[in-house]
Formats: sequence, C-alpha cells, structure tokens
Amino acid sequence: MNRRTMPVTAALAATAALLLTACGSGDDGKSKDDDKIVGAGQEAKKPKKSNKPSPTEEEPDGVDLSLPKDMKLVFDWDTPKDKNEAAAMSDAANYVRAIYHGVDKRTAKNAAVTTYATGEGLHYAKVQIDSRVDDGWTATGTRRHYQATTRSAANGKSAEVAFCADSSKFYGKEVKTGKVRRTKPSIEDFDHFRIIMVKYPTGTDRWQASKVFVEEKAEKCQ
Repeated sequence: MNRRTMPVTAALAATAALLLTACGSGDDGKSKDDDKIVGAGQEAKKPKKSNKPSPTEEEPDGVDLSLPKDMKLVFDWDTPKDKNEAAAMSDAANYVRAIYHGVDKRTAKNAAVTTYATGEGLHYAKVQIDSRVDDGWTATGTRRHYQATTRSAANGKSAEVAFCADSSKFYGKEVKTGKVRRTKPSIEDFDHFRIIMVKYPTGTDRWQASKVFVEEKAEKCQ
C-alpha cells in the first residue's frame, strides 16, 4: 500500500458546460438550459437512522464521524458565499471523513457513509473502505485538502465541489502490527478531486456525494 490512502477508482471527467462559481466569486445570476453538472441527475437517498441523533462537533447530522487521534483530515479552504454551495462543500468534507471513519471502524456498513453518499458516491466509498479492510491497512498522519472551488446547477439541487488533496504526510499503517509504511514525498501524493453533491430531498441542508472523479498525480496541486 502506498502513501496515498484514498486510491483512484474513477478518471477525471471532461469539464461540464457550466458557468463556474468559485468560492468567494461573484455571480451574474444568468443561467442556460444546457448548463449542467456531469452526474448531477441522481437523487439523494435517505440515510439509515443513527442511534446517536444529537448533533455534536463529531456528529454534525447525528452520525459518528470521529477519527483516531493519529488520523487527521485538514480542510484548508474558504466557505463560499452561496448558501447551497457552502452546505455542499461542508458535506463533501463530511463525506471524506465518513470514508476514513469507515476505514478506522473496519466496515463500510455504517450510518456515516449512507448519510453523506448515494449512488456512485456510495459505491466509491465502499470500495475505498473495503479495499483497506481486505488488505489489513488503515491510515495515520495528516491529509490536507485545499484549493477548493464550487459551482452549482441552476435548479439549486446539485453542486460540484473540487479540491486538491496532499497525502505527503499521510501513511498506510498495518492494523495487525501497527507498522507504518513511510515513503518519500513525490507527485503521487497529490490528487485533484471533483465530487458531485446532490441535495437531500426533504427539509434539511444536508448534501450527499453522488459521483467522484479523481485526477492522480495532479501537478496543479503541488
């Protein structure tokens, strides 16, 4: 297992024909009928109920997103002004946390994953978790996420959250022995993610990841 503990399972898709709204940028309020986000047609699904319904810092939607002390996920980005995009960005981060929570708990069958993922996003999360469980690995160290941008569909029901990830200080660790595999920093430590978020269908600000596109060895993230 290499240093990058979230291996790529999808190639970067072609840029969708949508006017981008980067974090903190302006919006002229215009939209076109063909302005679409790739993969945005999927609907969010209701997650399984948690047995801990009271929101806390580690349970923003009443589900456990806690991580071990030696596993840190840093989201170094600014919150966009658009309310929907801000909520989508927040839950994109929770989606990443849910994956590593599942890695730590050694199961993809938990409320954290089903709360923040649907469709292909749910499949992606399960593949990431199951591959580590099957190989006997977990993660340790710090993984940094930065250079985030957002854009949203005209109907307000889907948004794309894109960001870089630096895993140069994030390592694989054998569960059985506790041995950490450390490798020299390289271009392989940098990935660029595009996550298509869809709005949860009923009465909340929750968003779910419906598709994940990843560019490996992303020079633009160095």
